[in-house]
Amino acid sequence: QVQLVESGGGLVQPGGSLRLSCAASGSSFSTYIMGWYRQAPGKQRELVAQITSGGSTTYADSVKGRFTISRDNAKKTVALQMNSLKPEDTAIYYCRRGLTSWGQGTQVTVSS
Repeated sequence: QVQLVESGGGLVQPGGSLRLSCAASGSSFSTYIMGWYRQAPGKQRELVAQITSGGSTTYADSVKGRFTISRDNAKKTVALQMNSLKPEDTAIYYCRRGLTSWGQGTQVTVSS
């Protein structure tokens, strides 16, 4: 069974940056689409960014130009670089592998 472990969350001021990382166990990491999702209090979980096995990326409109997703297949990791953070980016951020595997989440709070 795959394990996904997120790290890098925390408290940051508006305009600041954070880098989230997700480490995956298991095999065939390079063949899976990987994604970052987030869920704010009282809201549904939403896609933030995803990256295919071939390296193609997709971003939510709300984060385009500010967030960058990347993957390192040799290390079985996927990262989310978040710049120019806004209070509305506050949420629990989850890593997802394929369609069914989720990490436990990491809290990101953007506040002054």
